[in-house]
Amino acid sequence: MEKKKAPPPVADINVTPMVDVMLVLLIIFMVITPMLTKGTSVDLVRTHHDTAMQAADKEDAVLIAVTRNGSIFLSPGNIKMTSDQLPEKVRDLLTNKTDRMVYVKADMRAKYSVVEDVIDNIRAAGVDQIGLITEAIPDAKRQAQLQQEQQQQQQVK
Repeated sequence: MEKKKAPPPVADINVTPMVDVMLVLLIIFMVITPMLTKGTSVDLVRTHHDTAMQAADKEDAVLIAVTRNGSIFLSPGNIKMTSDQLPEKVRDLLTNKTDRMVYVKADMRAKYSVVEDVIDNIRAAGVDQIGLITEAIPDAKRQAQLQQEQQQQQQVK
């Protein structure tokens, strides 16, 4: 009786399971990424003379959003509230912080009275530095430069 030999070990790596896992992770990230935007989305007021406020993008920045229909959301946490609740909540968020800046982003179609009420209540919380977040309107030179770059990219394709 002859002893059977085991088949030689396979030296090739089976990448199919790894590709499956990577595709699943890619799909998960594609679905979750749009949900990671901070706060409530609003159509910001457009202006020519804007000032960059990088501190508003920080995770611990106090950001208040006023939507088109007058709803008020306080971030971090994206909590919906009334303007009367703002002073207490803002005061709590700013305790033990060196940067006492509060950022307001309001929809361009929001009622002025609601935005004014929000700012008044922020000041009632003892905040004297308020940043109004706007969207920059590119000037004519910048728009011409962007169009030229787009045309160059299309020619390369």
